[in-house]
This record gives sequence, structure tokens and C-alpha cells, in this order.
Amino acid sequence: MKALIVCTNHDTFPTKTQKTGLWLSEVTHFYHVLNKRKIQMDFVSPLGGLIPIDERSMDLKDDVNRLYYEIPDFRSKLENSLKPTDVHADDYRLIYFAGGHGAMWDFPDNSELQKITRNIYEKGGMVAAACHGVSGLLNVKLSDGSLLIQDKYLTGFSNMEEKLVSLVTEVPFYLEDRLRENGAHFTKSMIPFIQYIEVDERLITGQNPNSAGKVARKVMEEMFEK
Repeated sequence: MKALIVCTNHDTFPTKTQKTGLWLSEVTHFYHVLNKRKIQMDFVSPLGGLIPIDERSMDLKDDVNRLYYEIPDFRSKLENSLKPTDVHADDYRLIYFAGGHGAMWDFPDNSELQKITRNIYEKGGMVAAACHGVSGLLNVKLSDGSLLIQDKYLTGFSNMEEKLVSLVTEVPFYLEDRLRENGAHFTKSMIPFIQYIEVDERLITGQNPNSAGKVARKVMEEMFEK
């Protein structure tokens, strides 16, 4: 089987000078779990090419971050991601949307990524996302016209977490609020920033960066151990 990892191309905030982009551990910790299972993974982004990394997430004291960031092949995947038009959805049994604040700008309205997600899901594949990556699921419509997330239990970066990282004035919307508006049953941990995932059949979501590895482990369990 193959997995498709979706990452952002967006690297700017409206007013802050710091750069955003992908939150590195949301890819490395997910990748690590699947890599141990020898699963092939491709990277795609809305525009293809370079995936920018949020400078606040460049924590190379994190053993998993350092392990993969120092592997040329892994870095090359981040620097030369596929465009959605390069992707054949039938090749994949799993799609995973990684977060980082950048995703809030270029994930929600990308119709090509929505179509890929729908195709994978409707052919019995898994859909997973973590943190702000869950924004990529907001507007995915199934063949019957209903939203993928309608009446589904899921999680994502919470309003409280957004307040605690002091980026409320920068983001285009609150992810938690928008997910609820689009018909999802949003759940979250009582304590911000701890590992928390939600499972609704073939939809598995994680609340924050610390949840990416747990999302991956649950995906593997659902796909191979049931």
C-alpha cells in the first residue's frame, strides 16, 4: 500500500514577521511510524515543490525530527513535493493532512485535494489529519453531495490552543468553530497540547502537533490489525 502526505506551501502570516508553514513533527512522527512498517509515502502540496517549515517547529532536539531532517531523501521529498495533478488517487489507501498554521490558508479550498480525498475515502481508504491539517477536510464533499465531516466525530487545533499560542489575530478563522459549523462533532482534550485523537471509522484526526504519532499508530492498527 501507499500513503499520501499532504503539506502546506503557505509560509506567511498577515502581520507577524515570523514565517509559518509545515509543523515539522507532524510529518516526522507520522512518517516514522509508517516507515517502520515499510510503507511507501509520497508528499503532495497545493502548488507542488518546496514545503516550507515553520521556524518555530525546527526542534532538532526531538530525536525523530533530527533523524529524518538529516536524511537527504526525506529532505528531498519536502523540497520537491508533487502537485495534486501529479497524483493518481487510486494508488493510495491512505491520505494524511499534516498541519502547521500555513495549512489554514491553502488547504480548505483546494478542490483538487478534495477530489483526491473523496476518491481515497470512497474506495475504502483511510483519511487522517492532525492539528491545522484538519482544515483540509472542511469542504471535502462526497459523491452524494454531503460533506465528509458531516456528523463525524473529529478533533483538531482547538480555540483554546489558538489563544494560547497568541495567533488568534493572524488566522483566517478558528478551526474548531468552522468544523462545528460544517456539521462535525468536535471533541478535544480537557488539557491543551496533550496527545488526543478521535476515531470515526475510517477518519482519524489528532488535536495538536503532539498527537501526530498517535494518529499514525491508530491508522496502522485500523488498517493492519483488525
